[in-house]
Amino acid sequence: MRAAVLIPSYNSGPLLQETVKEVLGEWNEVLVVIDGSTDGSDEGLEELEEEGKSLTVHRLPENRGKGAAVLQGINLLAERGLTHALTMDADGQHPAGHIPKFMRAGGEHPEALVLGEPVFDDDAPALRVQGRKVSNTWANLETLWWGIHDSLFGMRLYPIEPLQKIFASTRGARRFDFDPEVAVRFCWKGVPVINIKTPVRYLSEEEGGASQFRYLRDNTLLTWMHFRLFFGFLIRLPGLAVRGRNPLKNYV
Repeated sequence: MRAAVLIPSYNSGPLLQETVKEVLGEWNEVLVVIDGSTDGSDEGLEELEEEGKSLTVHRLPENRGKGAAVLQGINLLAERGLTHALTMDADGQHPAGHIPKFMRAGGEHPEALVLGEPVFDDDAPALRVQGRKVSNTWANLETLWWGIHDSLFGMRLYPIEPLQKIFASTRGARRFDFDPEVAVRFCWKGVPVINIKTPVRYLSEEEGGASQFRYLRDNTLLTWMHFRLFFGFLIRLPGLAVRGRNPLKNYV
């Protein structure tokens, strides 16, 4: 396994540079994809590169969505011979200190999809915490409970080649629907899934937190996505019903 940390970013403000610094403290190869940001948050990023570490900043001319930014990133990493990408949010929600845990799991099982399972603190918005349960229920139904503990959490280690094939198989998964759709499609392929409990922070506006989630727009997108996936599930149901369990279900 040869892996990089991949950080897609759109108007993340000062938190982007803080996130990149923390990630560089834990991992040697980092790719940041600037998804058409207009807030200047990417200015000076290249100067954060440290001796013995590789930091690449790739800028897209316009905002295309998280999934599209990740697709661009994994294609660039594949060209450089990398096999895995650990995606992390740019706004400081995901703990850089957990990077070694994800990489260790991927090293032991390079064939697996390694998903973060969020552990929320008391400051997490109740609407966001409760609302994601709907998507989780649908994702588990659509995969016959193969092993998705959280369908929306963005800290994940992907094997790049299967992810490229998944992108090629759908026109979706280019925006906020990226995380749940690709997780479901990995499970449809019978890819083993590992879940790692991971603390998550929701930063206040005073701390620089700026969510790009838009309640009506993104919930509409998720509803349409699960509508599509449910019909895909029905087509695949006979095969899904007779296969065994996720072989890494009890990975610790």
